[in-house]
Amino acid sequence: MSKIDDLIKKYCPNGVQFMTFEEVCDYEQPGKYIVESTNYSDDYTTPVLTAGQTFILGYTDETEGIYQASKSNPVIIFDDLTGAFKWVDFPFKVKSSAMKLLTPNGKALLRYIFHYMGCLNFSSDEHKRLWIATYSKFKIPVPPLEVQREIVQVLDSFTMLTAELSAELSARKKQYEYYRDQLLSFNNVRGGLTFANPESVRWMTLGEICDMKAGKAIAAVEINAEQTKQFPYPCYGGNGVRGFVANSNQNGEFCLIGRQGALCGNVCFATGTFYATEHAVVVKNDARLNNRYLYHLLTAMNLNQYKSQGAQPGLAVGNLEKLSIPVPSISVQQKIAEVLDNFASICSDLQIGLPAEIDARKKQYEYYRDLLLSFEPIGTVLAKQASKQASKQASKQAIISLYQYVYGYVEVMLGEVATISRGGNFQKKDFAESGVPCIHYGQIYTRYGLYADKTISSISNEAAQKQKFAQPNDIVMAVTSENVEDVCKCVAWVGNEPIAVSGHSAIIHHNQNAKFLTYYFHTSMFFEQKRKLAHGTKVIEVTPDKLSDIKIPLPSLAEQERIVAVLDKFDALVNDLSEGLPAEIEARKRQYEYYRDKLLTFKSKVA
Repeated sequence: MSKIDDLIKKYCPNGVQFMTFEEVCDYEQPGKYIVESTNYSDDYTTPVLTAGQTFILGYTDETEGIYQASKSNPVIIFDDLTGAFKWVDFPFKVKSSAMKLLTPNGKALLRYIFHYMGCLNFSSDEHKRLWIATYSKFKIPVPPLEVQREIVQVLDSFTMLTAELSAELSARKKQYEYYRDQLLSFNNVRGGLTFANPESVRWMTLGEICDMKAGKAIAAVEINAEQTKQFPYPCYGGNGVRGFVANSNQNGEFCLIGRQGALCGNVCFATGTFYATEHAVVVKNDARLNNRYLYHLLTAMNLNQYKSQGAQPGLAVGNLEKLSIPVPSISVQQKIAEVLDNFASICSDLQIGLPAEIDARKKQYEYYRDLLLSFEPIGTVLAKQASKQASKQASKQAIISLYQYVYGYVEVMLGEVATISRGGNFQKKDFAESGVPCIHYGQIYTRYGLYADKTISSISNEAAQKQKFAQPNDIVMAVTSENVEDVCKCVAWVGNEPIAVSGHSAIIHHNQNAKFLTYYFHTSMFFEQKRKLAHGTKVIEVTPDKLSDIKIPLPSLAEQERIVAVLDKFDALVNDLSEGLPAEIEARKRQYEYYRDKLLTFKSKVA
């Protein structure tokens, strides 16, 4: 027998008393808590509550007439127009007087009342706007407080898990929106990242590349709530599927834009055969646009901001046609759509991931809620707690990888992919026959090429104890020179052990291909950037910290490796004494010397 069974047997063995809502809770009209200003902003602190899914309509800066709800003084807000209700434990203002504020009077726990309200069909049409006549007369079972507390504890354990999952889903949705805005913000620089090859993007108006027409009106009586053989086709209104109809007026894949009401600008995606009403603008685009790319783009544009003002807000097709959109190549559009579709599925698909898990938890909660509150024998009820780590904001590297996948490369600041530190303080006099391998900045100009796996010099173990070290794959850059041409000359350290680095050097620690970066640091593009950073007259210097602002076009690691392989071959042809032109030149020199000596060697004339 469960703990609740034991409590019922102990405190109410002869049955549970039933009482009406007006007997167990107080309610008031929220007239004095209604917000006056519609100047909402996320910068303000006091939420304005409304009914339905929106719940928090916005935030106000009003300081008077705030309902002081809290964790220790919660309230249930109830809207008798829609039947929606919410648990609130923070200060707030409300939108309209249609909402009621429910508080306990000591006969029942407010949290118990809240859970029981979920068992009642508040949203049916016959009950709307009838709080005093209908809702207040509803009877609910009111067991002793000890039993209520145990029931609340069990049901809260389910809602807590659902809340954690919902928070995770909300974080993922924000992550999707963040990636979406990053990928679709073609004109912006975000966090040091810029869109790769922006000149390849054309800007066109929706009217130039799309045909936009509203659907046709249909009587409400012709729309069936369920899909049947007689009503097989989905019917789309301004906010998605309204129901099902007998005939269709569209066939294919189209973006639909809601054009009337407070939520106008809502974008949905329709496929197959369907009916579009006069409240839905059907967007037909040509082969220059990928349908799913257009869907994500329209969603990101927040079309609601272009609605007309008035009692019945709306979107004019003529105004929509004037809006400009970026049109990259169709292959880039396809990759953007692929990435964002994957994110959207994780966030929205009820068959997979968190949406499916949340739906299952809600059903589980509802099952146990109805079971517990009917006071049927329920056996042992255990609610398994689960904790999920909150989703963290995507790292810059994740964004870079996305850009590289979609666009081929991305322009980044060096500081986005590397940490830059100064070298140590040893000098040439500290060189030793053996000990710790090291690179002195003066050697970079004359003794090293683009990369090295062995050092020319070493310093003693004692001298090395106070030095700075470069790790394998780091780049050592000389930041002091007698001229602009030589300053910032560098060598990639591709050896297998850390090496000491002298002063007047920068150690660039990164997660890219070291030889690729070193090749770039020898280009004319880098030269133009370092020239702006260089300062001094007799001695030219570039401050290591300033190197973080150097811009680099960065392809994927695989592409970096391919580029390095090509450049290594060219380098060998130009500079390697064992092959290529240097070897050919050396052979020609020897050939010349041979024939020179041969031709210029004469026997002396015997007197």
